[in-house]
Amino acid sequence: MAKRVVVTGLGLVTPVGVGVANAWTNLLNAHCGIESLIHNEAFKQLPVRIAATVPKGSIDEGGFFPTDWLDKGDARTMATFTQYAIAAAKQALNDAGWTSATDQEKERTGVCIGSGMGSIDDLYSTSVAFAASGHRKISPLFVPRILINMAAGHLTMKYGFQGPNHAVSTACTTGAHSIGDAMRFIQYGDADVMVAGGTEACVHPLSIAGFARAKSLAAGFEDRPTEASRPFDRDRAGFVMGEGAGVVVLEELEHAKKRGAKIYAELRGYGLSGDAHHMTAPPEDGRGAVNSMKRALAHAKLTPADIDYVNAHATSTAVGDAAENRAIKTVFDGYHDRINVSSTKGATGHLLGAAGSVEAIFTILSVYHNVLPPTLNLHHPGNSCDEFNLNYVPLEAQERQEVRAALTNSFGFGGTNATLCFAKMK
Repeated sequence: MAKRVVVTGLGLVTPVGVGVANAWTNLLNAHCGIESLIHNEAFKQLPVRIAATVPKGSIDEGGFFPTDWLDKGDARTMATFTQYAIAAAKQALNDAGWTSATDQEKERTGVCIGSGMGSIDDLYSTSVAFAASGHRKISPLFVPRILINMAAGHLTMKYGFQGPNHAVSTACTTGAHSIGDAMRFIQYGDADVMVAGGTEACVHPLSIAGFARAKSLAAGFEDRPTEASRPFDRDRAGFVMGEGAGVVVLEELEHAKKRGAKIYAELRGYGLSGDAHHMTAPPEDGRGAVNSMKRALAHAKLTPADIDYVNAHATSTAVGDAAENRAIKTVFDGYHDRINVSSTKGATGHLLGAAGSVEAIFTILSVYHNVLPPTLNLHHPGNSCDEFNLNYVPLEAQERQEVRAALTNSFGFGGTNATLCFAKMK
């Protein structure tokens, strides 16, 4: 029988706040973290000048200052995406009470943290310096700062964790894959505890220019940025780039019970699939999403009737949201009157490689607190009322007597998909 895996710690660095309590409260209160970049000179000439950025400020204010989270000298050696990961991981480890592990326990604790894009800022600035002045202007820390696995690596060194040291980079599915892979490390006996998640610091003129040229981003919202991300709405026009990190502590059930750990939820299922269709667009019928959801349910040994909520990937693109909506309706055929769906990207924007882990934490909290987070800016669902006729939790959070179990979807360029299933711990 496979080992059971539970969630015992949570950590968030997001555009709607740093710290789980701050971010969750702001999300439920329909706060939006998207802002205009029109006054930032670096973005002045771009066709898109909005983004969902991590707020600057003290911990008490729900903001991020590197000095609040990093040891002396860390800022020099760590790129911003690694700094976000360290901050989220510290929160999760403190929450789980797993900061003073013994040497033996450290050998049974691993880390699985990935990123989709890594440090765009370091790549850009170093390329400019190299082109202008040659190799002598290249920092010896350039390579260590840009490596995707350095977020996980720095964390293992900081805490002495000697279990699996793993990093995922699967575009916008990274965070979900990281958590799912970490679950399997525990189930296969490689570790008792895993620190897992995704991180991204991608808000840079180069990355925004690239996605804008690909016609992926919502444009023309500089004067009303909080209205730009509109998942499932008929007027959706592209996603809004965001940044941040989400990290969870996963633990083998008996190990958690033995030490009296608080348990938020059980991670019951993990499903993966490939679209085998297109570099950036999903198939219209959403068959890749159907497969990942069905596989997560099968792994969890649950049926569609057992699921009360789906945290959708829905990024606010015309094609992507429609395909996922079709996929959800296919999987939950016969249960359309009972399933609830929302996309928290209306509040956070799209955090790329961090999206899956941040949204996993929102899903865990939904199960734990019996509350469905809202889909912001959803005034007119879809293209027709017949096609988009589920409860998408528009505009305001909805309380439920119980959220027994939930799915969270993540899909990435290259046609890579993952679904996680969390259930209430009885």
